[in-house]
Amino acid sequence: VRACEHSLRHHRLELKLSRDLPVLEYDAVLIERVLVNLLENAGKYTPAGSRIELAAQHEGDKVRITVTDDGPGLPANMEHKAFDKFSRGTPESTTPGVGLGLAICRAIIENHGGTIEAGNAHPRGARFSFTLPSGAPPALPPEDA
Repeated sequence: VRACEHSLRHHRLELKLSRDLPVLEYDAVLIERVLVNLLENAGKYTPAGSRIELAAQHEGDKVRITVTDDGPGLPANMEHKAFDKFSRGTPESTTPGVGLGLAICRAIIENHGGTIEAGNAHPRGARFSFTLPSGAPPALPPEDA
């Protein structure tokens, strides 16, 4: 979240983290890249003063992380195209970007054994979520007797 402070300075960031989150095994640098991309996109496409929510919850053998905003949401039929290379919300968008960020996010998450999806939140806004498989806690070395 600190990596996005500048991008989110005009938004209200709400954190909703489940208390039963398990240990996850992942590449911290790459997963941070995914979170930063999703949060920065929410900041870019959501009006100043609006809410952005970052949530994490345990779902069986995985953890779901979700970024939801109060912006205009995704254009019709973009839910399935959002992660394609060079895909942009609208071709005439004045928001900077080349449409690679979400494609990179998909590659990172899928290489971690997870899934990523996009959709519209209700009553408005966009929702991006990804899952990561739960990992086993690191093994502790045996104590000498």
